[in-house]
This record gives sequence, structure tokens and C-alpha cells, in this order.
Amino acid sequence: MKVDILASGSGGNCIALRSGETTILVDAGVAKTKIEKRLLEVGIRPDNIRAIFITHAHSDHVKGLPLANKYKIPVYAADGEWKDIQGVDDELQRSFKAGKDINLDDYFIESFKTHHDAMDPVGYVVHGHDGEKCSICLDTGHVDQEMLTAMEFSNIYIIEANHEPAMLEYSDYPVSVKARILSNVGHLSNEQTAEALSKLLQGVGEQIYLTHLSSKNNLPELAKMTVQRVLTKKGYKLNRNYKLEVL
Repeated sequence: MKVDILASGSGGNCIALRSGETTILVDAGVAKTKIEKRLLEVGIRPDNIRAIFITHAHSDHVKGLPLANKYKIPVYAADGEWKDIQGVDDELQRSFKAGKDINLDDYFIESFKTHHDAMDPVGYVVHGHDGEKCSICLDTGHVDQEMLTAMEFSNIYIIEANHEPAMLEYSDYPVSVKARILSNVGHLSNEQTAEALSKLLQGVGEQIYLTHLSSKNNLPELAKMTVQRVLTKKGYKLNRNYKLEVL
């Protein structure tokens, strides 16, 4: 399975997955023209996208959905999220219950509930035709056992490492925004992400992508250092037991 992170962070999120002859997107959170440009840069024609899967309806995950109308791409989202998704042609809308499995060409896709301040947010576990398993867990305030069970034994983990709590504490964000981010339906801190990965990794060469970093309340070096520190305690070594990329 080939992974291309086309956009990551509060400015927008978009992930392309290629398996066999089939390409899908998870989220479309930057402008349509930017998605088109970035797809072409990694060798993907926009009119070859088979489907778009939405984690939740916040603008940094759905801003680019006019792409679907232009290229007649089906858009999948959990039932409750369609209340906040606007502008997708009716015939392209695909609604499902969180936890439902979806078969799509070269993919078998599982959804699992996440914990974010949206109507019906989900993460995805994508099984490719080559047997690889990719877990995608973006905005969530915490990771529970059901999420861990869904994601375990993946070859690829795409997971948010949104903030460093000390940086958030001293940021200029309003108190209410800080409380939202730190809540059980907010975003994962570096430490929370590291702890989740320590429970998931088998140390057999998994690829980790740390995504959705806050531009104001995190640093790539901090996110990487925190994950490495926790995984080192388990006896795992970077580039031997796992690979790590911060976006």
C-alpha cells in the first residue's frame, strides 16, 4: 500500500492511499485546487480517485469536497456527520453507521468510533489487496480499548500528535479553546499518542506517520522525541523495529 500525506495540520488534512489499481482519499481538508496539484505531484490523476472517506465534518477535513462533484467521486461519511457536510451532490453521498465495514475494489475498510467534538467522528482501518493494514486515527481526545483493538497489528499507523501540553498552557489561545483541546473530545497530546503507539506496535518494522501537529503548540522534534522515548522503554529502536515520519 502506498501512502501520500497530501496535507496535515490545522490548515487542512488529506491522505491518499494506493492499493492495486485503486486510489482513495481520507479527508479533503484543503482547497480543491491544492488537492489537485498535490495529487499530480505524487503521480495521481484526480479523475482516478475511487472514493473519499471523511473522518468528521470540521472544515480542515472537508474544505476540498468540491473535488468530489467535479470528478464524480463518491464520498463516505458516518451517518451523523452528513448533518454538517454541505455541497456534495446527492448521488455521491454514501452514509454508513460507525463501525460498519465497507468493501471497495482493492480495499476492505473498517470504521471505528473516535472521540472528538463532532456529530459522529470515525477513524479508518484500511486493508489493501497486498494484505497490508493501515490505521488512520486523526482528531480524537483519547484512545480507548475499542480503538486499540481495531488498529492493532497494522503495518502503517497514521495518527495525530497534536500538541505539547506545556506549549499549549503558555500559548495565547483563549482558556475555552485550551480546555477544548485538552478535553476527552479534543486532540491527542504527544504523550497520549506515544502511549497509544506503545500499546499497538509489535516492533516488526511498522511505519508511523505523526500528523495533525499544531503549528503553535507543538514542534516536530518534540513529537518525534516523545514517541521515541516511550518506544525505547519497550526496547524498540528507530529504523530497526519501526520507522517514523513527522508531518
